[in-house]
Amino acid sequence: MTDESASRIENRIRIAVAQFNPTVGDVRGNLELARKARAEATQAGADLVLFSELFLSGYPPEDLVLKPAFVRACRKALDELVEDTKDGGPGVVIGLPWREGELLHNAVAVVDRGRVEGVRFKVDLPNYGEFDEKRVFQPGLLPSPVGFRGVRLGVPVCEDVWTDEVCECLAETGAEMLLVPNGSPYYANKAEVRLQVAVARVVESGLPFIYCNQAGGQDELVFDGGSFALQADRRLAFQMKQFEEGIGVTDWVRGEDGSWICESGPTASLPDLHEANWRACVIGLRDYVRKNGFPGVVLGLSGGIDSAVVAAMAVDALGPEKVHCVMLPYRYTSEESITDADQLARDLGIRYDTVPIAEPVEGFQRALASVFEGTQTGVTEENLQSRARGVILMAISNKFGYMVVTTGNKSEMSVGYATLYGDMNGGFNPIKDLYKTEVYALAAWRNENRPEGMKGPGGIVIPPNILTKEPSAELAEGQKDQDSLPPYDALDDILECLVENEMSVGDIEARGHSRELIHRIENLLYIAEYKRRQSAPGVKITRKNFGRDRRYPITNRFRDRS
Repeated sequence: MTDESASRIENRIRIAVAQFNPTVGDVRGNLELARKARAEATQAGADLVLFSELFLSGYPPEDLVLKPAFVRACRKALDELVEDTKDGGPGVVIGLPWREGELLHNAVAVVDRGRVEGVRFKVDLPNYGEFDEKRVFQPGLLPSPVGFRGVRLGVPVCEDVWTDEVCECLAETGAEMLLVPNGSPYYANKAEVRLQVAVARVVESGLPFIYCNQAGGQDELVFDGGSFALQADRRLAFQMKQFEEGIGVTDWVRGEDGSWICESGPTASLPDLHEANWRACVIGLRDYVRKNGFPGVVLGLSGGIDSAVVAAMAVDALGPEKVHCVMLPYRYTSEESITDADQLARDLGIRYDTVPIAEPVEGFQRALASVFEGTQTGVTEENLQSRARGVILMAISNKFGYMVVTTGNKSEMSVGYATLYGDMNGGFNPIKDLYKTEVYALAAWRNENRPEGMKGPGGIVIPPNILTKEPSAELAEGQKDQDSLPPYDALDDILECLVENEMSVGDIEARGHSRELIHRIENLLYIAEYKRRQSAPGVKITRKNFGRDRRYPITNRFRDRS
């Protein structure tokens, strides 16, 4: 390297931020994705490529990292990437699990010109909500910067920037900028939360801050990208798109005072809340289907709001040719629902079949007649309808390989308004973490908007009558949801207080709800835990979804009577 090029590198650096979608366990595929990103960065004249957290393993790898063969495979992939950098192209900052003696770490390696310039270990291991890193990793010591072509880089990993200690240490030991690889999952308004965290670290350290986040779905989690940077004076330096993969090329120059300033970079705007939630649900479903090798999805179309929204999301995610909807009518299915379902299927352009369930339901009733003799008809017979539908959908899935998508919303999952081995049958549920009122809001929003990249049609995709008619499971004559549940706006408010905010009965009562109703909903919430344990995974949208975030015991006698 000539003196002239050395001066250029020391005073001007082009950093490519690689916001991509690795797959957990696909080490070779993730390596090839890293190579592809590095080749693109080379074409753009980048000096350095910053990848997201644990990129080579995929994030979160969970207990996979306890397998020595998996950790060795990740290290081998890094060795190949190190060899690639002998070409004199851009260096790489990339994450992987790293064994140091007997200790396993969440690590980030800085690689350049055929050498590992430094490896740093994540210090602050999150152990709350969806995170469980303390069970598999050991924390690292407080890090020092890593030298890269004359620039001292601080590389704190994700959670390390949510408190002040690690960044403070890096600033005190001479870091000139902070490059932060992240695996930060989405929940509503998470982008603003991240930005405030970054601002705090910039204020404390006085250093520019580059935040690289993963994109794409992994089981219940959706990583929304949205990578960005802040100047040392807290101004937004660049902003990448949310929910999209890509390379963000950024130019940094050393100012007269020695500090680094971002001269150019992407300037994307972030979607509003409804668009962000819709995109999260679509991407979560898309990647669950794609990464697990399903050719498409099948779902029951009832003519109601939940299945309509899920069908629209499935088409946006996969395209109409990969979505198969089935109407499963019984004597209580209204003509209105049949008409609405037919209209939805035509508007979405999907395959749509009708399979009446009278014969299987009545066959079950005849088979059980002697056992049930002398009892009253009620919920049991209603659930036979749901279970017959579940059997039929699973049979279609088994025959054609399509994954069954379930359609229960968070309101229903909270209070157990769902049938085990019936409408809960399936492999994934994109609206599992959306309350009923939010499902309605998203349906109305999608009818007026078609986000970029969606595979479904524009215009009205959910018939307006579905949004305005009174919701019903249609399992009995004249049945309405509000026969057994309070109005959804009240129910959802109480549930959000109980689930997301862990509020006391007294505090919820102060919001205008009756104590009797709160006690009833709390009891339903607790006794439905066993059902939720058997439900399909679904996209995390709220701060506290069922499963990873909220881990209540099934056997639980506590009730708040304060």
